[in-house]
Amino acid sequence: STASAPLSRLMFSSDKSPPRRPAQRPSWKRNAHSPTNGPAGAVPSELRLLLAELEQSHLLDFVDEGTAPVAEAQALVAQLSRLNLRNALDIYRATTQGRQSTSTFQRFTSMFSSAQEKLEPLDAVAHLTDATTEETEMWERAGLEAIRAGKVAAVVLGGGQGTRLGFSGPKGMYDIGMPSGKTLFQLMAERILRLKYLCKKRFEDEDLPRLPFLVMTSPLNHSTTEQFFQENEFFGLPEEDVRFFAQGTLPCFTNDGKIILESKASIATAPNGNGGFYPALQDSGLVVELDARGVEHLHVFSVDNALVKPADPKFIGFCISRNADCGNEVVWKRDADEKVGVVASRGGKPCIVEYSEISDTDRQKVGEDGKLVYGAGNICNHFFSLEFIKDEVLPNLENMYHVATKKIPAYDVASDATVTPAEPNGIKLESFIFDCFPRSRSMAILGVERDGYFSPVKNAPGSARDSPDSARLALSEQAKAWVRGAGLEVTEGDGVCEISPLISYDGEGILDFAPAGLKVEVPFNWEVDATQKSRKSCLVM
Repeated sequence: STASAPLSRLMFSSDKSPPRRPAQRPSWKRNAHSPTNGPAGAVPSELRLLLAELEQSHLLDFVDEGTAPVAEAQALVAQLSRLNLRNALDIYRATTQGRQSTSTFQRFTSMFSSAQEKLEPLDAVAHLTDATTEETEMWERAGLEAIRAGKVAAVVLGGGQGTRLGFSGPKGMYDIGMPSGKTLFQLMAERILRLKYLCKKRFEDEDLPRLPFLVMTSPLNHSTTEQFFQENEFFGLPEEDVRFFAQGTLPCFTNDGKIILESKASIATAPNGNGGFYPALQDSGLVVELDARGVEHLHVFSVDNALVKPADPKFIGFCISRNADCGNEVVWKRDADEKVGVVASRGGKPCIVEYSEISDTDRQKVGEDGKLVYGAGNICNHFFSLEFIKDEVLPNLENMYHVATKKIPAYDVASDATVTPAEPNGIKLESFIFDCFPRSRSMAILGVERDGYFSPVKNAPGSARDSPDSARLALSEQAKAWVRGAGLEVTEGDGVCEISPLISYDGEGILDFAPAGLKVEVPFNWEVDATQKSRKSCLVM
């Protein structure tokens, strides 16, 4: 090797692709060691054969040389055992062969239409504010009936860390600064509790309905997230209804298909994007479990939306009424320059077009109503039928990935250390949860108002938009709006106002907590107090 080539031990050239085989888990056993002594003896012979077949034997070079200690060799074997190497190579080939583009939008073009077919706005976006009272009541009832029947599960994509917020833990454990000190996870869990109570009350049932709450984690924060829920007694939810499953990772590759070594005895891996939700759901056994429980509809949402309504009965009922296999909740963009993807259509198929992939002309185009033509902003708030996931998404996972060229930390022989290169040296394979939209045969899009449905927590405290400060303000304004909506007077004043999700899910129940005619002074913080008998009607008991 040469000192100027950090990846010289990895940058093999090969024109021969390994034979395609059905994706399956490695069959070798961890204790099936070869008779070789030293670090090499930690590698099962069947693993060696598999790596040779996949043309990835270079991963064992340092183990075989004896320069990687036995403990590290064992760690490498364990790491490889957690990965589906055949499947990873299948994804690499399907993603890179015959595809020059790395964008979701252009991949959509190549998969479903010719490059000449122009982008078009969706012509079937319903808006909650335009719906009649009869329509919204019908949607809500349909959603509550589905929840009552045990056909609905709520899923939060909670794998992200709070790094950009100056917080070292999972983002769902972040406290945005409300008077109660509740974290994003707790706000979601308590909204689910309240919703279950509303369903029980609506149908005068004896018991609360079962409503599974699935939490997708990452390998980095899985145990921390589980422990957090356990320490907080699952925030009142039945333990058996709260399920955790970890988003997967994929190896990082060189441009010629070799898996990159991050150190002598560890390979470089990266999260597979939020589209990893689908294989993670399958690999965890939850697809089978949900099917056995009779779950038919999944409401999937991002962890960083402080206003999210888990298992929103209006949205679920809306999708059910449209016989949708896939649904998306959107908010209209503030302006043409807001950097969010939008829902659109190409070749008659729905898709998400990222901000960077849409032309200036299309981005700024305004319709006769004065609204942006391409303004249906994607907020990662989705509906999927379990049947759609099983029949359309899971069998086509290989086609949902795209290439991201990155600077990947890799082992450098010359310095005997892991080095982050100055220029991109390899690729990561990523997928987005909305990459399956073109496969939908019946997509339902519901536009909602930002003030009541969407306040993301993405930027550091002090940022003007999409920060803990803006989310705190949104929740405070929502609380005051709910009190005014119940006919109570709210005084002018400063300070953050809060209404516990156990009191109200969507503005209902205010007069169960506060008597009519009450003058409410700002700031206020309405929390459930089980010692106050007059307020027990607000509790989920």
